[in-house]
Amino acid sequence: MIPLRHQRTVARAAAVEGFGYWSGKDCRVEFRPAPAGSGVTFILDTPDGRPPVRLPVGLELREDRPRRTVLKSGERRVEMIEHVMAALAGLEIDNCEVWVTAEEIPGCDGSASAFVEALDMAGVVVQSTPTRPLVVTQTVRAGNQHKWVEAQPTNRGGLSIEFHLDYGPGNAIGRQSFAAEISPEQFRYELAPARTFVLREEADALVAMGKGTRVTAQDLLIFDVDGPMDNPLRFPDECVRHKVLDAVGDFALAGRPVVGHFICYRSGHQLNASLVEALLEHEKQQSLRRTA
Repeated sequence: MIPLRHQRTVARAAAVEGFGYWSGKDCRVEFRPAPAGSGVTFILDTPDGRPPVRLPVGLELREDRPRRTVLKSGERRVEMIEHVMAALAGLEIDNCEVWVTAEEIPGCDGSASAFVEALDMAGVVVQSTPTRPLVVTQTVRAGNQHKWVEAQPTNRGGLSIEFHLDYGPGNAIGRQSFAAEISPEQFRYELAPARTFVLREEADALVAMGKGTRVTAQDLLIFDVDGPMDNPLRFPDECVRHKVLDAVGDFALAGRPVVGHFICYRSGHQLNASLVEALLEHEKQQSLRRTA
């Protein structure tokens, strides 16, 4: 039997301000309490006179975009939600309204630390309803021989992630591996501070396309051949730790806590979401077989 905990929400509102990496626009995100069973909902409340739009977290609203996780409803979207989702999931906060003033989450320093600090300031309320986790009951894999992510059953009753990063030769990132059993304390100190990273040539290409023009080497990790530019590492293996952080946020697209052991090899947002979709479909088929 998987031990069940009770659902949790924030005790009071707390906010983070900054600017979006992709758009360069100033933006604000505010975490507010939500009732049991409601999950996480992004509420886009822009100052342009249009009514707020609710975007409940789930694969149904996910839009496939490079390098980030996006929710879209009609013509409106919220971009780069993965760090907020990782902070909520990592701290075991199940129900929350996330109010945003622009179509992108603040990038801050490229990590989840600002969101964790805000959520810690808000505090937590334990609710009366137990969680209904998505439990991995058989091995499921998404990807190919070059990039893949695999979910395996576990008897430990929680989420664990093992990530293998391989950037190949000719750069300072190289190969890194990291394994973590996700708990609030472990996430808060070992994963949340790990920052977004990019190779210098990738950053230059994005700027040439008009993206990220406000971002500097102090806002995230930009790697040249010798290492990060003008920004010391927080961990020797910070890059792979950030990939684990991203995976925590992407797996939270399930809309429920996930119980299983995940092995990732060079996977990213699209593959992580594909695996969650496969797990939800497997759970649905199992349920149909039990009721047939």
